[in-house]
Amino acid sequence: MIKNILRFFSSGQDASPIEDSQQVDCLYKKCRLSILMSITIGYGFYYTCRLALSVVKKPLIDNGIFTVEELGTIGSAIFYGYAFGKLANGFLADHANVRKLFSTGLLLSALVNLLVGVFPIYWLIVALWGLNGWFQAFGAPSSIISLSNWFSNRERGQYYGIWSSSHSIGEGITFVLTAALVSCWGWRAGFVGPGIMAIVVAFLLYAFMRDRPRTVGLPPVADWKNDHGVPVQDAGTAAGDEHRRKISLQLSVLKRPALWVLALASASMYINRYAVNSWGILYLQEAKGYSLIEAGSVLGLNTIAGILGCIAYGFISDKLFNSRRPPVTLIFGLIQFISLCIIFLSPFSGKMILTISFMVYGFTLSGLLAVIGGLFAVDIMPKQVSGAVCGFIGISSYLGAALQENISSYLIAGGVEIIDGVKHYDFSQAVIFWISSSVISMILAATLWKIKAAD
Repeated sequence: MIKNILRFFSSGQDASPIEDSQQVDCLYKKCRLSILMSITIGYGFYYTCRLALSVVKKPLIDNGIFTVEELGTIGSAIFYGYAFGKLANGFLADHANVRKLFSTGLLLSALVNLLVGVFPIYWLIVALWGLNGWFQAFGAPSSIISLSNWFSNRERGQYYGIWSSSHSIGEGITFVLTAALVSCWGWRAGFVGPGIMAIVVAFLLYAFMRDRPRTVGLPPVADWKNDHGVPVQDAGTAAGDEHRRKISLQLSVLKRPALWVLALASASMYINRYAVNSWGILYLQEAKGYSLIEAGSVLGLNTIAGILGCIAYGFISDKLFNSRRPPVTLIFGLIQFISLCIIFLSPFSGKMILTISFMVYGFTLSGLLAVIGGLFAVDIMPKQVSGAVCGFIGISSYLGAALQENISSYLIAGGVEIIDGVKHYDFSQAVIFWISSSVISMILAATLWKIKAAD
């Protein structure tokens, strides 16, 4: 059985090369558009199956189904599963058929959401939500490998930015549409609705995605775009043994200090990212008196701004800074810090100011997410092991996100006050933790100022 599963997910065979240059150009353009749309929209729906818990926290608390601490444990389970899954699946994805891996991961995640919506049993949901994290980890490595296979060095920043908008697309659908479903039909709809939609999308992804260019008879994108860099050394492996060469190269990149610094910077960034994603709606409801629809709408606008932010980051860094990421990263980091201070610390807390601040935060976060969470690492590491690099950054990022869930729930629960029989939550200690993580991420990223992308 295991052999059959491995055979199913193994990378496809090379097809006979297409000799007609016009046919090559036409097929390349068609496949690139199909792949870019598939990984962008598809990964957006991955997020709808990941963030449902963020929307239903208050209904679950108010109905006495789970406590804040239990929700923190459930929330951390998906991140622990995702962290270790992203490391393992990142290494495996370099050898796999990413078309099958990507669509299967979304299908399995959707099925988990359906089960969670039906069986509200605490330890069962902890286990299922952790398993969901593992399935979610099929998405990013498959997407990044597709970008590396189909888009060349000089253009990757722009297309990476477009793909990174999938985070905001998924978050926007979750915070607006899922919030509406929950308001109309209760907390179960927050899991069942995204699950049904994602099943449909998973089958569409299988129909429209492609594996490597050679599997459809196309040359490597570097040949087609005439965008060749310095050849990567084989690290002592036999010339004809592709899998052994990749494994050796995968292990060699772990010795590079820049990758470890990026991993720590990304972990810090993911603390403040998922602090807002996981607790932002509850914060607006408890601390600012927003309704679920109002809070979901603010977070939805935050993610719409994020779509513009990640596209803007890729364009600015490629076109204005000659594909140099650190200067743009510092600019975005400083603006993000200011927006977080306004959201959580400013005495001016009118709805308009809060909404604009959330949008600015979303704009900068998505740009930083694109570069620190993957693009810069892909720039400076060998392209043949993009999946492994993504996996290493990923495990660090989501261990940070999981740690955030545990610490945030502890800090929030520790500040509970009961007034007239109603629980009120104090977010002040958690806010200090969230903003501090943003500053640490910015400082770590700034230490890589002189690191240059590989040719």
